[in-house]
Amino acid sequence: MEEEWNRLIDNLIKEGILRSKRVIRAMRLVPRSKFLPENMKAYSAADTPLPIGYGQTVSAPHGQAESLLGET
Repeated sequence: MEEEWNRLIDNLIKEGILRSKRVIRAMRLVPRSKFLPENMKAYSAADTPLPIGYGQTVSAPHGQAESLLGET
C-alpha cells in the first residue's frame, strides 16, 4: 500500500500538481490510509474521493494537494 501511495505522489509531482517540497513531505509522512475506514484502506492510493462514513468523503489526493497550495 505504501508503494502505491508513493507512486501516486510521484505521479502528482510529474503532472505538476504537487510542487511544494513541504506538501510533498507532508503527504509522504502522513499516508491517506490513516484517515480511511478499514474497508477503504485498499483504495487509499486512488486519486478519487473515498467514502469515510456518515455520508462524508475524504478528498482526492490531487484536491488535497491543491488545497494545501491554496489553488482551489
